[in-house]
Amino acid sequence: MPTLLLVRHGRSTANTSGVLAGRTPGVLLDEHGAAQAAALPARLAPIPLAAAVHSPLERCRQTLEPLARARPELPLHTEERISECDYGDWTGRKLAELGEEPLMATVQQHPSAVAFPGGETMRGMQARAVDAVREWNERIEREHGADATYLMCSHGDIIKALVADALGLHLDLFQRLHAEPCSVTAVRYTPRRPFLLRLGETGDLSSLAPREEDAAQGVPEAGGDGRAAVGGGA
Repeated sequence: MPTLLLVRHGRSTANTSGVLAGRTPGVLLDEHGAAQAAALPARLAPIPLAAAVHSPLERCRQTLEPLARARPELPLHTEERISECDYGDWTGRKLAELGEEPLMATVQQHPSAVAFPGGETMRGMQARAVDAVREWNERIEREHGADATYLMCSHGDIIKALVADALGLHLDLFQRLHAEPCSVTAVRYTPRRPFLLRLGETGDLSSLAPREEDAAQGVPEAGGDGRAAVGGGA
């Protein structure tokens, strides 16, 4: 089964202003986020990619623009199910202000019980994203082979929820995970179980490239046997 690279979008204007952007249209990368996006093609250069899938929100599309220019042959797909959580009435509010809401304690400690007022549940958010990944895994394997690697550009809570699913963690534990803007998290899916190869990596990704001897012999890419350690570039 394929390897999935989960890319969080670059730093946005909402990140720097402390606003819960949610699905607010028009939220773009700030100057630093644009620089992060510009550096992404070089970081990913050693890794063959079968496809790139992204959330429909502008900050994710913007993050992949330099990669699309560097690899014009790379298929790009929009996937609604990996869009940001629908925070409902919380959308656009200051995080400092939301910290005073009684529901915020539940968001942090018992997210599986959370339903955002006027929005969706966190369980529903995870379920739709997991369904999307499983369907894309099947599609990528069918079209490009079991050892293919593809990319999804999404949002922090979506990525954390997908990692929790891959690790077999209850959703109530997903707040213990973290992914920086424009970090790469790698999950290798196999018929037995997923393997987390990288979590929130912000540095070099060359070790995720298929080794020449493995490619020649048809051996699964790094992490397929579960021996690769979880890395992280803080």
